[in-house]
Amino acid sequence: MLRNLLNLNPKTKMKINVCLVNVALATLLPAGFVQAQSSPASKASPAPSSPPRTDVYHVLFDKAAPGKEAQLAELLKTPDPKNPMPGHFILLRHQEGDAWDYCLITHLGTKATVEATPFQVPSAMRDVSDWHTDTFVNGPSWDEFSKAMAISDDARSKSAGSVYVVSVFRPTPGHRDELEKLLGAPPNRPSDTSAGTVLMQHLEGGPWTFLTVVRYNSWQDFATNDMNNVTQSNKNEGGWFDFRQYSAYHTDTVTNRIAP
Repeated sequence: MLRNLLNLNPKTKMKINVCLVNVALATLLPAGFVQAQSSPASKASPAPSSPPRTDVYHVLFDKAAPGKEAQLAELLKTPDPKNPMPGHFILLRHQEGDAWDYCLITHLGTKATVEATPFQVPSAMRDVSDWHTDTFVNGPSWDEFSKAMAISDDARSKSAGSVYVVSVFRPTPGHRDELEKLLGAPPNRPSDTSAGTVLMQHLEGGPWTFLTVVRYNSWQDFATNDMNNVTQSNKNEGGWFDFRQYSAYHTDTVTNRIAP
């Protein structure tokens, strides 16, 4: 990575400091992970804006059976009595993007235990889901997570209009560290209008390495951020183009929060 940076001309180096990551332009319309990023740090230094990933979370992507969307939402809102951290979850509903309908992220503490006896789904609710995937990830403490997602007791009533962009990523071979630095880099204000971000890493489960959830205070802030990223990406260097060197695969899904 350092060799690549040395070979860039001065103009390009200045663009890297802006580094707007327009992930969704790959599908012609920006969907919105799309954070304005600072240039990636060296491999030896941690991402300065990304808190330590000390806790374990369970990430569920669930697709409802046809006509069962409302029933599945109610099922996902139902607390699991075995959850070691009751009430520590966020449920997001698809608006645009990937094929799933709901994303449920549940905080499990600093470790997770899988038991042979699963959660007993009521018989009337067993056919409300078409398919799902489960992935265990590490992430920040619940305090950091709930602050970034605005779901703490004193914030959730004020953040009902928030927009959340859920993205998953796989790095290009040999560039996992660079991708992580880009995803964890601090937002470049005022171009980046996001209000909070969490970065998580795969432990067991789905075929991706990193997951981000980026929150915007409103649809207007989300639209402004996308417009800023399109403007930067039209310069054909920096930002999205730097990101594409390190990401072999990604999806972005725009969602709204339905619980808590």
